[in-house]
Amino acid sequence: MATIDPKAKTGDTPVEERLKALFDLQKVVTEIDKIRTLRGELPLEVQDLEDEIEGLETRMSNLKTDVKTLNDNILAKKNEMKEADLLIKKYESQQSNVRNNREYDSLSKEIEFQNLEKTLCEKRIKEFTEEMNSKEKLIETSSTLLEERKEDLEAKKKELNDIVTDTENEELDLKNKAKKTEKKIDDRLLSAFKRIRKNARNGLAVVNVERDACGGCFNKIPPQRQLDIQLRKKIIVCEYCGRILVDDQL
Repeated sequence: MATIDPKAKTGDTPVEERLKALFDLQKVVTEIDKIRTLRGELPLEVQDLEDEIEGLETRMSNLKTDVKTLNDNILAKKNEMKEADLLIKKYESQQSNVRNNREYDSLSKEIEFQNLEKTLCEKRIKEFTEEMNSKEKLIETSSTLLEERKEDLEAKKKELNDIVTDTENEELDLKNKAKKTEKKIDDRLLSAFKRIRKNARNGLAVVNVERDACGGCFNKIPPQRQLDIQLRKKIIVCEYCGRILVDDQL
């Protein structure tokens, strides 16, 4: 038979009183669980939205930096084109005063080179402009999404705040009640209760016997064990799920 403590007493506290304290504690923490369930996923949703907003703001900041860099590059290429135009005019003027074909050909090559530089600059300006326009569209899209997420965050925060406001006094009272009840339970038993509760999917560490079965996992309990539970002389746990078992008349 699975038990936590085979002794009928710890100090001067009978097992029945310890069971009653455990059952009372379970009822209180279950009410606290219900309040937290009422809040549901809201705290996580708020955190996710805050993280997403931070990510969007960082992305927009990076995009704006990229756009500024691209704009600076465009201006630099336009200045290079102006310099090339000045050089072309200079070389064309010099061609009028050359002394031989060799000098003329040399100047022609310089003019051709500067025209190639202008063509390359035009190509780079087109590329920079396309990339800049693409990033500006991303900024616009991100800005719209950011505003939507900020509105969502405010709505979720208000919803969460309303629930917290409505339940915080009740939760505080329940927490204080739980602390008072815990003082009636010895440390080893309380640790066992918390361990079982942590591992239980629904947070139930203490359950009634219902229809000859464990109220936690619903496995059948033999008649002899049910009788032992009713006698309240030992703290008995379910051999299947490990929950503490109490009779429904406790």
